[in-house]
Amino acid sequence: MKIELFTFCDFAQENSGKLTIVGTFDTIISRNFPCVHPLLSVVIRIRFDIWEFARHSFRIETRDLDGEMTLEPISGNVDVQGTGNASAASHLVFAISNLKFQRGGVVNFVLYIDNKELGSIPLYIRKA
Repeated sequence: MKIELFTFCDFAQENSGKLTIVGTFDTIISRNFPCVHPLLSVVIRIRFDIWEFARHSFRIETRDLDGEMTLEPISGNVDVQGTGNASAASHLVFAISNLKFQRGGVVNFVLYIDNKELGSIPLYIRKA
């Protein structure tokens, strides 16, 4: 399995296997702290090979540079089924409302599949 897409955006939805992604970014700029970002979507597309077709658990954790968790982990399962191809893509799409940041810095979003780290992306929080 491998990550084909892992991004933040303003809006995302999955419909019948197709992704719609609007406004991808990696930085939030605020004039003052603490600040609240009204809506952040996280989009992940994972490619599974035929021998990986099964149910897999996933977890997304967020950590700042001190290693502290900034949000409760997001977890669940993804059922990967093929349609006659040698691989299949699965999408994870999450909307997070009213995300509060006490100060500027970086928050890493880390994806685990079956309790193994598969990848991560940074979200930079900066002062205007």
